[in-house]
Amino acid sequence: MSTSTKPYVVIIGAGLTGLTMGFYLKKAGINVLIIDKSAKTGGVIQTIREKGFVYETGPNTGVVSNPEIAELFEDLNGKCELEVADPSAKRRLIWKDQAWHALPSGLWSAITTPLFTLGDKFRILGEPWRAKGTDPDEKLSDLVKRRLGKSFLDYAIDPFISGIYAGNPNELVPRYALPKLWKLEQEYGSFIGGSIKKAKLPKTERDKKATKEVFSAKGGLQHLIEALTEAIGPDSFLLSADTIIKPAGIGFQLQVTTPENMIQFETKHVVTTCGGYDLANLLPFLNQDEITPFITLKYAAVTQVLLGFERWKGISLKAFGGLVPGKENKNILGVLFTSSFFEGRAPQGGALLSVFMGGTKRPDIAKMDNFEIEAILNKELPRMMSNRSFSPDMIRIHRYPRAIPQYTETSGKRFEMIEQIQQKYPGLILAGNIRDGIGMADRVKQGRTIAEELAGKIQGH
Repeated sequence: MSTSTKPYVVIIGAGLTGLTMGFYLKKAGINVLIIDKSAKTGGVIQTIREKGFVYETGPNTGVVSNPEIAELFEDLNGKCELEVADPSAKRRLIWKDQAWHALPSGLWSAITTPLFTLGDKFRILGEPWRAKGTDPDEKLSDLVKRRLGKSFLDYAIDPFISGIYAGNPNELVPRYALPKLWKLEQEYGSFIGGSIKKAKLPKTERDKKATKEVFSAKGGLQHLIEALTEAIGPDSFLLSADTIIKPAGIGFQLQVTTPENMIQFETKHVVTTCGGYDLANLLPFLNQDEITPFITLKYAAVTQVLLGFERWKGISLKAFGGLVPGKENKNILGVLFTSSFFEGRAPQGGALLSVFMGGTKRPDIAKMDNFEIEAILNKELPRMMSNRSFSPDMIRIHRYPRAIPQYTETSGKRFEMIEQIQQKYPGLILAGNIRDGIGMADRVKQGRTIAEELAGKIQGH
């Protein structure tokens, strides 16, 4: 057993949240140690180059939904460049009645689209004058039907939720899962009216950085991970390590086991960024009531299939991709046309597609083997992609049994328990996607916010 120098802050998890936090703590001059059970940093984020294709494992894209994500790339001083998607990515396709239809992007397209019924088109026009809801735990499906109609739920929101959460609108609660949408109704009384009023509000130069554009890193998201890892420094990482944390005095004792040895040390500040399913082993001192909201947290299992075509002979891919509503009874959630909006992701004239399957509506797909997955693709994709001789030059299947936490009605109890635990054990912070959102921009914002709060606290002493 050896003793390490005591870091001011220990971060459990070297994913995007932990790396962002570590980067800003180091930037503030604070000694930090990031521990991860994996042998590499970045969590599921990894960029693979194969046969002329460049594809992602884990998240494929993010949205510049807050200034923090743009500022992170700025703060990396050219070590990693933000890549904004081609404007064609603003076009989103929805599958209905054996064909793709563009999701409306304006008033005329909303009136003429075959996606929504005539009655719901009139209902959408009347949305600004509809009374706001009073149930804080109202399900997303009920909220959308109440304000915009069932066809809008079926052919806009349901596929949208499949694309973001791989989830079910009948389970997700907007004030937790989509807080910005929920606040539009609560603060302005209307989605449409609220959006118009918010758009007219004066924006600072910093606010303008939140462009809402789809982004990646030039050359792949792994460049972002590598840039953060390098900026933090190799001495600040302990990888391939299992950790147990216990309260000790005015701080915490950590027992860290690596393939080489066991290290034991104390620190005053510990931040966890791992999934709720890891917390019971990581924090064995929590009692049953305290740990239950985390071990019962529901996750969507997602299967991602990467398909590479050296020559593409199907539909035009000038779009972000296509989403498939549950009402259409298909076995896929959607297809991302990655090579159409990011450069260098496929050979010239070729295509890279990412197909997503499973989610909370189809947990059975997570148990399917590769032959079953390929059989589904061979049955459904040739017709959908107008590629009768459907024969990819590359196919890779990745499975994520706990891909995305679901922000359902139990989320309120989880958030309350996080606050109670942090008050009971000062210096312990429970972070990661168990709170504050699931997107890449959410992870960066959380990591930076916690880093700044800790830096202020530590430097203020």
